[in-house]
Amino acid sequence: MRFREPLLGGSAAMPGATLQRACRLLVAVCALHLGVTLVYYLSGRDLSRLPQLVGVSSTLRSGTIGATANKQPPGARPPPPVGVSSKPRPGPDSSPGTAFDPGLKSNWTSVLVPPTTALLTLPACPEESPLLVGPMVIDFNIAVDLELLAKKNPEIKMGGRYSPKDCISPHKVAIIIPFRNRQEHLKYWLYYLHPVLQRQQLDYGIYVINQAGDTMFNRAKLLNIGFQEALKDHDYNCFVFSDVDLIPMDDHNAYRCFSQPRHISVAMDKFGFSLPYVQYFGGVSALSKQQFLAINGFPNNYWGWGGEDDDIFNSLYGSVDKALSLASMGL
Repeated sequence: MRFREPLLGGSAAMPGATLQRACRLLVAVCALHLGVTLVYYLSGRDLSRLPQLVGVSSTLRSGTIGATANKQPPGARPPPPVGVSSKPRPGPDSSPGTAFDPGLKSNWTSVLVPPTTALLTLPACPEESPLLVGPMVIDFNIAVDLELLAKKNPEIKMGGRYSPKDCISPHKVAIIIPFRNRQEHLKYWLYYLHPVLQRQQLDYGIYVINQAGDTMFNRAKLLNIGFQEALKDHDYNCFVFSDVDLIPMDDHNAYRCFSQPRHISVAMDKFGFSLPYVQYFGGVSALSKQQFLAINGFPNNYWGWGGEDDDIFNSLYGSVDKALSLASMGL
């Protein structure tokens, strides 16, 4: 259809071919505009979800606005997004000489998650653990291997370390075991003691100090070595020195330290659940770090079995308050 009347007063009618070309140009411009808008919309949508995806393997490609997935092998930990760092970013309160750069990187500080304070907000573990069960059945006829030990104690960290996950224990205990050629005893000790120590809500580590060779055994020297080695790993405030063949029959028998040195194995079945003599301090005993240092450790000059227990008792009894009774030492 042709326009026979002029479009504007005083102007000539526009030819049909020119009108068609103008319409096509307008449609092309509109399509281009919509395409560009769609691209920006799709690119910006990933960025808007970034606060919900902190720690997910999405990184900003340098020099672009869009977000791209970083290809990594399965199980690999993704790198942080550009501009996101676990280290504090320099700002107006930083040390003099450190410039503050308010560029793209600083814009990402709004999505950083502050460091977790979970450990700071955990309550202290109660003095008496509510997890204790009392008397236990000890059976040495069951088959125990390392695979079973690992399966039954999933919370144990590498190196035999454990700490309660729902409270902070004030008892940081290193358990020192003098050892040589007692593999079967050690498996049963670990099988029964790990659950006991966890129910007592102790922050503990186990150290097996092995004496190699076939020379005479020196229990006290191994205990001294264990004390020094344990302190290299953790700031322990309590040390329990235990023979590998002694297992408690009640988890109320606390493997921790008190205000005075404590003899833990006070009723042993091989002695008819009594002590061979009053001064006996062998088997299992607990000393705080200060108590151990007060007696300058254990005597190193006792080779073979026996003798060092009595010496330890005499050193402890002479170093504490004279008003201390044998009962308060667990005797």
